[in-house]
Amino acid sequence: MDMESWKLLRSVCVLSFLLGSCFVYQSLRVVDAQEDPKPAVTLQVDASNGAGRPIPDTLFGIFFEEINHAGAGGLWAELVSNRGFEAGGQNTPSNIWPWSIVGDHSSIYVATDRSSCFERNKIALRMDVLCDSKGCPSGGVGIYNPGYWGMNIEEGKKYKVALYVRSTGDIDLSVSLTSSNGSLTLASENIIASASDVSKWIKKEVLLEAKGTDPSARLQLTTTKKGSIWIDQVSAMPVDTYKGHGFRNDLFQMMVDIKPRFIRFPGGCFVEGEWLSNAFRWKETVGPWEERPGHFGDVWKYWTDDGLGHFEFFQMAEDIGAAPIWVFNNGISHNDEVETASIMPFVQEALDGIEFARGDANSTWGSVRAKMGRQEPFELKYVAIGNEDCGKTYYRGNYIVFYNAIKKAYPDIKIISNCDGSSHPLDHPADYYDYHIYTSASNLFSMYHQFDRTSRNGPKAFVSEYAVTGKDAGTGSLLASLAEAAFLIGLEKNSDIVEMASYAPLFVNTNDRRWNPDAIVFNSSHLYGTPSYWVQRFFAESSGATLLTSTLKGNSTSLVASAISWKNNGKDYIRIKAVNFGANSVNMKVLVTGLDPNVMRVTGSKKTVLTSTNVMDENSFSQPEKVVPHESLLEMTEEDLTVVLPPHSFSSFDLLKESAKIRMPISDSSSHQKTTTV
Repeated sequence: MDMESWKLLRSVCVLSFLLGSCFVYQSLRVVDAQEDPKPAVTLQVDASNGAGRPIPDTLFGIFFEEINHAGAGGLWAELVSNRGFEAGGQNTPSNIWPWSIVGDHSSIYVATDRSSCFERNKIALRMDVLCDSKGCPSGGVGIYNPGYWGMNIEEGKKYKVALYVRSTGDIDLSVSLTSSNGSLTLASENIIASASDVSKWIKKEVLLEAKGTDPSARLQLTTTKKGSIWIDQVSAMPVDTYKGHGFRNDLFQMMVDIKPRFIRFPGGCFVEGEWLSNAFRWKETVGPWEERPGHFGDVWKYWTDDGLGHFEFFQMAEDIGAAPIWVFNNGISHNDEVETASIMPFVQEALDGIEFARGDANSTWGSVRAKMGRQEPFELKYVAIGNEDCGKTYYRGNYIVFYNAIKKAYPDIKIISNCDGSSHPLDHPADYYDYHIYTSASNLFSMYHQFDRTSRNGPKAFVSEYAVTGKDAGTGSLLASLAEAAFLIGLEKNSDIVEMASYAPLFVNTNDRRWNPDAIVFNSSHLYGTPSYWVQRFFAESSGATLLTSTLKGNSTSLVASAISWKNNGKDYIRIKAVNFGANSVNMKVLVTGLDPNVMRVTGSKKTVLTSTNVMDENSFSQPEKVVPHESLLEMTEEDLTVVLPPHSFSSFDLLKESAKIRMPISDSSSHQKTTTV
């Protein structure tokens, strides 16, 4: 190679090196930019004293409706289904489902008759035992009840079984908790009585301690003694219920953890009924449980014994620490109505129901409450006149009669109308109007602004039922929950007019899904929260907090954000909540203004993020925590907080407000200045 060729080759190599180095440098710069891009949006929060607006103490609560076996076979811990044999109707003999016989028709005959000692539920079960100790199977013959798709019996726990019996002769009745096929006995006690003792109806109770665990167990009543036995009002309750008040512990705790400020009950359509004859009538749900007739909820198509009745709903509210909101029937069902001229019996029933809750223990209905063990009144400040009845023929006329009668007797009670007053004024008086919305995810996300232009005059808004439904929701998707989170942030920002909001429905027993989706899913032994449930947990501190003025700047079409301040254990916090409804991550800079840097500063405390790999992901019994919030420490540099909002996510960032550390000069004995931190 000659000298000229060598020089040319060296020049090419040097140029290639320089070009390669430049490419590597540019590549590194691209990587750095991807890791640390400039914020796409800025959320400016005004935290200056006096700049915020108080959020109502009542803003976020819960709505309980007897749907999906939410109460019977759910929150109410009674294990026996159709405990009084009334579900088959008043004509006898009637179907006793889900009761079944132990044995065969050659050894036992079972039928219903009208021989009960209880006037409001006359149906009882007659069991004719055709065999004796020599001819009966070794385990005896009788009946069993599988409960609500299995009774969850746990080893070491105690269960109180009560029943009423009558017989023509001596009885020796085995009361047992067994496996689902009866082959394994988990607990058993015998009821032995002479003919003279049981010639009339008598109540018998046994306490069973389980020696094993079975989530699909059943209750058996068996005997090997020939003769006829009548049985009625059979109850099996765990001894361990929430505060001893009859509620299933794990389900109740899920409600408590939302920290609801109110609870609306008992419905919903359950209050109306398809027909008035099957509407919820509170007077039939109070007094001793044995005397409650129960009823068929014809909207959701199942029988309830009404163990969870008017009294228990008020007890539930008190145990949660929530204000009760009672929804009562106003003479209107889905298919029939009482005309206004004949509505007074329904009005009196509503007044009596308020007296039951609030009346003195010596009053007519207050005394009924007192006999149930509650001398002091419950706190009742809100009632709703009917449910989703606006537009029915007699709604307005009936409503006015109810309104005037209640206000005359109880001027302090706040009354809720069924009619939506968000877009035009109501034509009747009300303290609140009820707003319901079930829609797609994209539509609910856009309804973040729903109440921005609503008149601030007149009654306040109660958004008592909201949820994403349809294909976007599945049986509880992340997508649905994100739209709901954005909607709730909109309600939070409009809480000067919206004073209460609750998701619906709250519960679903997975064996009887009448509605999708729901907040809390359960069976006899397990439960989980859907993403929609976890969204509600993000707002637990909002009620009674202070709404701070916040403004998003930048490309924020898929973002919704808000800021509140609240106190916890004597410390002041700011909570930023942000929904990223888009498919790309977004960097958001949070700029807190209005704090004197010489007096107060904010530091990172905690971040919580709800997201998943797929926007349609759901939780399940096999993966109950597939889509749940994840908490971690929130770090920030000085006053700069830049956070990443993952795609399809709901995030909250808690900032602690604390005194600034101020460096002040002091002098030492040599007159030289030092500095110290105070």
